Amino acid sequence: MHTTCGNRAVPPRKVRRPKYIRSLDEIPQIPAAERERLRPVTEKFVLRANDYYLNLIDWNDPADPIRRLIIPTEDELSDWGQLDPSNEERVTVAPGVQHKYPHTVLLLCNEVCGAYCRYCFRKRLFMDDNHEVSIDVGPGLDYIAQHPEVTNVLLTGGDPLLMSTRRLRDIISRLREIPHVRIIRLGSKMPAFDPFRILDDPELLATLSEFSTARARIYLMAHFDHPRELTEEAVAGIDACIRHGVMCVNQCPLIRGINDDPDALATMFRELSFIGCPQYYVFQCRPTAGNETYSVPIVEGWEIFREALRKGSGLACRARFVMSHALGKAEVLAVLGDRIYIRFHRARDAAVRGEVLAFERNNDARWLDDLRPIPDLVSDRLPAEVLEALES
Repeated sequence: MHTTCGNRAVPPRKVRRPKYIRSLDEIPQIPAAERERLRPVTEKFVLRANDYYLNLIDWNDPADPIRRLIIPTEDELSDWGQLDPSNEERVTVAPGVQHKYPHTVLLLCNEVCGAYCRYCFRKRLFMDDNHEVSIDVGPGLDYIAQHPEVTNVLLTGGDPLLMSTRRLRDIISRLREIPHVRIIRLGSKMPAFDPFRILDDPELLATLSEFSTARARIYLMAHFDHPRELTEEAVAGIDACIRHGVMCVNQCPLIRGINDDPDALATMFRELSFIGCPQYYVFQCRPTAGNETYSVPIVEGWEIFREALRKGSGLACRARFVMSHALGKAEVLAVLGDRIYIRFHRARDAAVRGEVLAFERNNDARWLDDLRPIPDLVSDRLPAEVLEALES
C-alpha cells in the first residue's frame, strides 16, 4: 500500500528484520581457531547477536568496544563472582515478581534479549535451568493490584520489547487497569540492538501512544553503553518513542574496555541529552560470574564518572553512579582522601534510605562488600542486620 504526498505516491518504508545469530560459526570475521577457543565460553554463557549490531564492529580493531560488548572472551571462564550478586532471590515475592523498594515492582516477563551483553548481571536467566521468569504475569498483576503503594512497574527480564506487540499490549493494558500504577517502565536495549523493532511496528507505537498519558506515563529505560551505538536508526527509534508520548532515559554499567573512558562517556552523555534520552544511572559492574574481565574498581570508576561529568553541562550531568547492592542502591557520592562516601539512594530497609556512610578507601575494591565502614561515621540509626552486613 502506498501513501500520497501531494500528488506524488510515496512507497512504504521497507521493513527491516535483522538476522539473529546464535553461533560463533555464523560470524566469519572471527577466525576459526579463535571460534574453537571461545566455544567453551558460549557453552556456559550463551551467545546471541544480530547482523545489524555486528555491523557496528570495526573488525580491524581487536579492542573495538562494540566487539567487546557482544563477542565472548576466554576471561569469562575465570572463577569469580556469583550468578545472583544482588540477591534478587530474596526480594522475589512470586514467580517473576520482585519487590525490593516500596513504590516499584519488577515483572520479569521475558527470558530473552535482542542480544546478550557479555557482562550481563542476569545471565542466569538465559541458562537452561532458569525458572525465575514467568510467562504468566497474572500472579504479578494480582500482587501489584493488592499493593496500593506501588506506583511504578518495571517490565524487564530479558527484554520486554522482544515480546510480541500483542503480548506487550496485553500486559500494559492490564497494568493500566490498576489505578495506583502511574508509571510503566520498559527496560530495553532494543533501541541499540535492533531499533527496527520500534521503527517498523506501527502497532507498537500506537500502543505506547495510547497508554502513555498525561498523568500516567510510559518510560523507556534505554540501554546505550557507548556513543557508537547511537546510529541514525537508533536515534530515530528514540525519536519515535518520544513522539508517541514515551519519556526516555538511559542507564548503563561502567564496563572495562567499553566505556571506561571519560571522553567516551562524556560524549555519550551529551548526545543522549541532545536526543531527549538523558543518562539516569551509571552502574558499578556487578560481581556476576564471568564478569571479572569487565569490572572496574570503584575508585577508578568514580574518577572516570566524575571526569565525564566535568566535560558536560545541564542534562548531560544528571546521572548518578550507583551499586545495585542487595541492601539497596548505594550511590558513590565522593572519594576524598582516604575515604569513600556512599549514600543509600534507595534501600530495602526504610531505616537505611538516605543514609550517608563513610568507608575506608580501597583502590582495589569492586563492590560494597569489599569496603570497610569507618565505625565512627556509620549511623547509629542503622538496623543491626545492616551493620553486620556492612562489617562482615
